[in-house]
Amino acid sequence: MNKDRLLQNRFILSELVKKGIRLKYRRSYLGILWSLLEPLLTMIVLTIVFGTLMGEHDKSFPVYILSGRLLYGFFSQSTTAALKSIRANSSIIKKVYVPKMLYPLSSILFNFIIFMISLIVLALVSVVLGVYPTIYLIQVVVSLIVLLLLSLGCGLILSTIGVFFRDMEYLWTVALMLIMYTCAIFYRANRLLTSKWGFVLKANPLFCVIQTFRSAIFGEMMNMKYLLYALGFSIISIIIGVVAFKKNEDKFILEI
Repeated sequence: MNKDRLLQNRFILSELVKKGIRLKYRRSYLGILWSLLEPLLTMIVLTIVFGTLMGEHDKSFPVYILSGRLLYGFFSQSTTAALKSIRANSSIIKKVYVPKMLYPLSSILFNFIIFMISLIVLALVSVVLGVYPTIYLIQVVVSLIVLLLLSLGCGLILSTIGVFFRDMEYLWTVALMLIMYTCAIFYRANRLLTSKWGFVLKANPLFCVIQTFRSAIFGEMMNMKYLLYALGFSIISIIIGVVAFKKNEDKFILEI
C-alpha cells in the first residue's frame, strides 16, 4: 500500500512539474527559448553598465556576472513560486486530496529544470570568452545540489508562512532584493570580503553557493567553509520547513 502511494505521489509530482512548465510559458511565442535569451540579454546589460562603472576589462567578467545571475534567478523564482504554491492551487486542494507538500516541491523542481536548461547559455558564453572547463568543473554538481536543497528549505518555510500571512509575498520581494545585493552578482566579491563588511556576504548562504559554483567554473578549488555553511543552513531550513509544513497543513484549507 505504501509502495502504491509512493508511486502515485511520484506520478502526481511529475504531472505538477509538467503543469508548472506549461503554465510558465503559456501564451509565450519564444517559450523555453526565453530561458536562454533572458539571462544572455541581462548579462550583456549588466556587463556594459557595471563593467564600465567599475572599470572591469577582464574578458571573463561576463561569465562572472552570468553565473551569479543564473543561480540567484533560480533561487528567486523557485522560492517565490513555492511561497504562492498553496494559494495558487487552492481550487484543487479544496476538491481533491493530494499531499500538500507536493505543491511547493513541484514549484522548486520545475524551476530547477528550467534553470538547468539555462546553464547551456553559461557553457556557450564561457567557451566563447575563453573560460574553458577544468577538472574542478566536477564541483558544479555539489554546488547545484546544495542550491536545490537551500531553495527547497526556504520554499517550504515560505509556503507555510504564505498561507497565513499574505503580505509575505511583498516582504519576500524586498528580502530578495537585499539577498541579491549581498550575492556579489555584478561586482567582485573580493572588494567587499576584504573590508569590515565582509561578514555580510559570508552570512548569506546563497552567496556561499554562488562562490563555490564560480570556483568550479573558473578552475579553482571551492571554499569548503562556504560549502559546509551553505549545506548546514540548507539542511536546517529543510528540517524547519518540513516540521512547520506538517504541523500546519491541516489548517491550510481554512485559510486559502
